[in-house]
Amino acid sequence: MLMYITRAIEETIKSINNTFPVLLVTGPRQVGKTTLLKKIASTDRKYVSLDNPTNRELAKTEPELFLQRFAPPVIIDEVQYVPELFDYIKVYVDEKKTSGDFWLTGSQTFHMMKNVTESLAGRVGVLRMLGLSNAEITNNESMPFEVEPELFIKKINQVKKMTIIEIFDRIYKGSMPRLYEVPETGRDGYYESYLETYISRDIKDLTQVADELAFFRFVGIVASRTATNVNYETLASEAGVSSPTAKQWLSILVSSGLVALIEPYFNNALKRVIKAPRMYFLDTGLCAYLTRWNSAEALEVGAMSGDFFETWVVSEIYKSYINSGKRPPLYFYRDSNKKEIDMIIQKNNTIYPIEIKKSAAPKDAIKNFSVLKPVEKDPEEDDNFIGAAHLKTNIGTGAVVCLASDVLPIDSKNWYVPAWLI
Repeated sequence: MLMYITRAIEETIKSINNTFPVLLVTGPRQVGKTTLLKKIASTDRKYVSLDNPTNRELAKTEPELFLQRFAPPVIIDEVQYVPELFDYIKVYVDEKKTSGDFWLTGSQTFHMMKNVTESLAGRVGVLRMLGLSNAEITNNESMPFEVEPELFIKKINQVKKMTIIEIFDRIYKGSMPRLYEVPETGRDGYYESYLETYISRDIKDLTQVADELAFFRFVGIVASRTATNVNYETLASEAGVSSPTAKQWLSILVSSGLVALIEPYFNNALKRVIKAPRMYFLDTGLCAYLTRWNSAEALEVGAMSGDFFETWVVSEIYKSYINSGKRPPLYFYRDSNKKEIDMIIQKNNTIYPIEIKKSAAPKDAIKNFSVLKPVEKDPEEDDNFIGAAHLKTNIGTGAVVCLASDVLPIDSKNWYVPAWLI
């Protein structure tokens, strides 16, 4: 029996619906876009899928007739199959000027966004949707992650604590809704089918991908390097393709919502900063399947356990912003001396350093936070500083997201935060 899990993005969708005539929900396949829209739609809203060849042919050959047959309010699923429809939707909404007429979904973002930008600029609210967050799975309140100890302390009595085994069970299972809504679904069979669908339907039509087997091998290589800095030459060498091809293929994984790139934090006050982004698989279950871990227990004690734990934490923080309709203000730090800070959240003129450790009480976890101190200096008071005055930045409260059982202070400015509170 299908069990519906309430999605954190629902309120954001309702807000967009009241503001724009067109709502477009994008994201990877099978993350629940259609299920969500059908669940919250009013009874008078029609539904049509362009995955259906008959509907697709009508939309392509007779777009005006198609819009008469499926007159708004309407959900049009898999709209990327008929990009020609966007121009006719534009004409319709310009004439009617009614908010919420069209709800569109699409999984092939790389095909679609150019057409949307050209045809529906100013008329469409675009939302990205990803797999389930831990807060959604546990039916807890979801909000953008911020380093606010008072909020953590308040929340800790409202959220069920998770053991390391429970966390790695969650990491191993991943975030695809069907695995939770239909518990009897076999994980391995599900991800095998998912990859076949992704490769055969979303990828095969792209001119950048001439060799599907080579692309599948490349996806596995990226999975094995989750939570590491991007090195296109290494990816290309391992996949047996050129560096430009590796760059194109990674951009496809990013555009289709399977991988997130976190950019390095840059400030003129900081020297010798590495400029390569860091890549993370956004579904740890798919990542574990691709890297051939056969159980949560094996993954937890394996060589990649730290990388998977970091990937899970980053993806949870990333989703917390996506579900609020916000661009994740996430960065990381690494310099030529190999000093790293796993994540930096930038809000207004303040940065919040975050370390991610698979440990209950990691020692020296905040030792690299000190590399950020130069950003607090006033350039006008530093004769050796070359830059602009407006680059002066505040350093806010820091956090070590780990396996602690409680929210605890490390010092006057930094805190241990249990990972299951995200």
